Amino acid sequence: MITIKRYAAIDVGSNAMRLLISNIVEQDGKEPQFNKSSLVRVPIRLGQDVFTVGEISEENISRMVDAMKAFQLLMKIHKVEHYKACATSAMREAENNSEIVELIEKESGIHIDIIDGRKEATIIASSDLKEYISTDKTYLYVDVGGGSTEFSLFDNGKIVASKSFKNGTVRMLHNMVNEVVWNEIEKWIKAKVEPYDSITMIGSGGNINKLFKMTGKLQDKPLSFLNLNAMYTMLNNMTYEQRIAELALNPDRADVIIPATKIYLNAMKWSGARQLYVPKIGLSDGIVKAMYYGKL
Repeated sequence: MITIKRYAAIDVGSNAMRLLISNIVEQDGKEPQFNKSSLVRVPIRLGQDVFTVGEISEENISRMVDAMKAFQLLMKIHKVEHYKACATSAMREAENNSEIVELIEKESGIHIDIIDGRKEATIIASSDLKEYISTDKTYLYVDVGGGSTEFSLFDNGKIVASKSFKNGTVRMLHNMVNEVVWNEIEKWIKAKVEPYDSITMIGSGGNINKLFKMTGKLQDKPLSFLNLNAMYTMLNNMTYEQRIAELALNPDRADVIIPATKIYLNAMKWSGARQLYVPKIGLSDGIVKAMYYGKL
């Protein structure tokens, strides 16, 4: 006898908004299975507004409202029982965030929680991360977003350090990440990994997932620093148009993929990690699991 529950997660990011609908399969005596039913991604680059002028534009507010209405309809069609909507860096910093939250709830019925970087990292850690972490190894988990990057250090299967930095792909595109921020990240990583003999890195986010797919590697195989550096060089030597036409990258992916790769490369260099694993997990997956287990 099995029971199927349907949960949904909405991730309002700095580069895109996502709706994940999951089927949770329950069986007596077995761990529940979390199966992805649907994933919808809408490329509304909120960070471009917020990081340059401080607030989200009227045009993008209208697009957000339309997207949320569509998400609400999709959840209704899928018969979703529970959902949670979380907003990250761009909405955190938008001067008009409270009025946007109020408008979206009025127009779509969806309430958005604006979460801080620490909570974001904790939620992501609630995802399927434990399946990739051995208790006899130390891992640096890196989640690169449009407005911020979350770093978490795992040892003995538990988080021992976690920090969010205002260094994301959309910020980098607009030259809004200075050397001070890079130095802070380098200093934090080196200080946190110093007690450990060996570090393995885990990466999440749309850009590293796309990079990994482009390599053609099997899901359980890691990328090396040389693999990643070669990809970075190749992408950097192509024009924006070439990355779209020849690599079939979406227009809103073709520009941010380069700064994202730079963040992962630096994290590998500063941590001394030689291998980077790329499980298909992210904030949306973490929201679903955190809801199911009563942590959100």
